[in-house]
Amino acid sequence: MQHFENGVPANSLTGVEWTKSHHSNPSGNCVEMAQLPGGEVAVRNSRHPDGPALVYTPEEVRAFLAGVRDGDFDRMIG
Repeated sequence: MQHFENGVPANSLTGVEWTKSHHSNPSGNCVEMAQLPGGEVAVRNSRHPDGPALVYTPEEVRAFLAGVRDGDFDRMIG
């Protein structure tokens, strides 16, 4: 199983399907996510698709999404 490090160039993650929220604005400024072959999740900035991707475990993503649903990060966007 291949392991990907944080900061890996997003364009080196071939064969993955990048997905962004349907809430993304018309100019495409959004966070995109892709599931990697080993189950990890890569995250990139859609404005810089060739830039670095951060890689998280499924557990880390679940914890983050639960925090988003609970409003834990609402104060960060005013």
